[in-house]
Amino acid sequence: MTDRTIYTIYGTDACAMTMALMEKADVASRIPKKDARICMKPNLVVAKPPESGATTHTGILEGVIRYLQDHGFTHIDIIEGSWVGDSTRRAFSVTGYDKLAKKYGVGLYDLKGDDTRSMPTPAGNFDVCCRALDADYLINLPVLKGHCQTVMTCALKNGKGCLPDREKRHFHSMGLMKPIAALSTVLKPDLILVDSICGDLNFEEGGTPVQTNRMMLGFDPVQMDTYGCRLMGIDPYEVDYIPLAEKYGSGSMELREEDIVFLNQPKDARGFPPRSGIVSSLTRNVQQKNACSACYGSLVHALYRMQEEGRPFKKNIWIGQGYEGQAIEGIGIGRCCAGATKNVPGCPPSAEAIMKLLEENR
Repeated sequence: MTDRTIYTIYGTDACAMTMALMEKADVASRIPKKDARICMKPNLVVAKPPESGATTHTGILEGVIRYLQDHGFTHIDIIEGSWVGDSTRRAFSVTGYDKLAKKYGVGLYDLKGDDTRSMPTPAGNFDVCCRALDADYLINLPVLKGHCQTVMTCALKNGKGCLPDREKRHFHSMGLMKPIAALSTVLKPDLILVDSICGDLNFEEGGTPVQTNRMMLGFDPVQMDTYGCRLMGIDPYEVDYIPLAEKYGSGSMELREEDIVFLNQPKDARGFPPRSGIVSSLTRNVQQKNACSACYGSLVHALYRMQEEGRPFKKNIWIGQGYEGQAIEGIGIGRCCAGATKNVPGCPPSAEAIMKLLEENR
């Protein structure tokens, strides 16, 4: 039976907090053998530093490595694949993961170049990266943050980084929610360490981080995402992939007060502020149908910058794979909307390119 305990710690020293959580949970006793192939899967959706609110703090990975090596485990790898259109290698450099891997002698693998294996799921067969599938002990290191398409992202959605780019596009063509839930049936983390130190509560690409100075450790991704929703003031049923993952048998949404164990108390009462609703406001005129996160993220970023500079864009915009091959009277974003009378090419296009076209058509 899956351990239902979620350990929570407050602070600002990510490495020390991580080691304290792992000691409290006695993680070493849960790993099947000393020569286990242990893989850490952080969130490096874009090449941005953790302080942006988008990516997993380097200190968390250092804490995991130090704890594991102190307990005699030596086969440790960091694995990740950034979103379509961004470079995982650049993200490794920006976050300092490359230097960390060298310092401690652990593997560092860009899953964009990994072999894949077709895996049957309730939503059909998905190609999944072999390094993730073949790990003896998979540690999921997500950031608790908002998402422009799925409301929030944490443990369940972080598994998407273990897919090749072609499969990520496929996920978006299916609408994201069902395939994320289905993936959880074949890609099951053994341990989850959530970075909630300064996640951006509005947008997965970061930029408006919120300092909440906490981390959580647990074992059930469905329960952890349910808890993340509670912290953010979100009804977990608003995030379709959470109840779907429960339905598929990947975990339970049950969350009792006694399941939460606090290692300490915060020095200040800093909690999660109410959601600002900024992404919903920015995209109220966006006609979205199965858009990839990278493309949609570039659009949101462009709209945010224009609003910040006092030039909000108020006309309709089309984006997503669902419009591929269609004639569109208006502005289309990305390769899939090439049939629009005004189009920003690219897969994905940059925020700068989108801004340029929007400015020309205000």
